[in-house]
Amino acid sequence: MKLLVGLGNPGRAYEATRHNVGFEVLEILAARAGSPGRRTRFQGETAQATLRGHPVLLLWPLTWMNLSGASVLAARDFYKIDATDILILCDDFQLSTDTIRLRANGSAGGQNGLADIVARLGTTSVPRLRIGIGPVEPGWKTADFVLGKFAQSERANVDLLLGRAADAAEEWVALGIEAAMNRYN
Repeated sequence: MKLLVGLGNPGRAYEATRHNVGFEVLEILAARAGSPGRRTRFQGETAQATLRGHPVLLLWPLTWMNLSGASVLAARDFYKIDATDILILCDDFQLSTDTIRLRANGSAGGQNGLADIVARLGTTSVPRLRIGIGPVEPGWKTADFVLGKFAQSERANVDLLLGRAADAAEEWVALGIEAAMNRYN
């Protein structure tokens, strides 16, 4: 089984914010899988699904973004999933809103939710799909920017980007990180 983790913050106040694009991609994947029922566990919400014929667990951590590792660690330990079979879907304010980037491993690159996951799992060998939400607009503090909502004029392009991110996640499930990187990076 593979674990797909969408990062975001819980609650209505954070819905559709730049920081919650990971949650939004999981919603697309859940819809593609026939909207499987959700359970509350591992300090988050989970849904077991099948994507391209492969069993997956979708995980929406309900810890705050910066504490996402607790939820991921609990799910990983319960299912005994190798770190290389976990894909983290997260925002990246250093990438423009027309860019996604898959990596097999590496540093958190300033993404605090990813940093917490890497620290708690004890490895940087966790695949990640970064979803561009930037650049930070002049005069904005980074925290205010990522917690803000996309402008109405951006939403159509963002929706296309999120669909592309969902496609890349499915490619990772079916064919692995190298194939997904070659096609989507």
